[in-house]
Amino acid sequence: MTNPPARRTVLGTGAAAALLVGCSKYGDGDGSSEVSASPAESGAAGTELARTSDIPVGGGKIFKDRKIVVTQPTKGEFKAFSAICTHQGCTVSTVTDGTIDCPCHGSKYRITDASVVKGPATAPLPAERITVEKNSIRLA
Repeated sequence: MTNPPARRTVLGTGAAAALLVGCSKYGDGDGSSEVSASPAESGAAGTELARTSDIPVGGGKIFKDRKIVVTQPTKGEFKAFSAICTHQGCTVSTVTDGTIDCPCHGSKYRITDASVVKGPATAPLPAERITVEKNSIRLA
């Protein structure tokens, strides 16, 4: 006859599972959960994100796989920000009319500095580091 596991073993296993569940992140507005790393954490520095011609003047482009949005507020001026909404962690979905927009609750951020134009978000999107050389935009 085998002995049942000790109470500590069972509780320890349950606590570990709860910790793993607690580390998941609110998904991309599709109900999914995921654990993600920032570009710097994933070793993606130096990776080309786009060509400068891919980013419209007065607009931007979202790189969902890298969780970054790159904007070009004025010709030749490129900015990069986290694509994760500061309200509840959804990934932003569009860049239109001078704002970066979150589909989950309607937050909007300026393409110039990622400051909040419309809530419920209260904090700006964090800046990301990029370099622009000739026609290439890369993670710094």
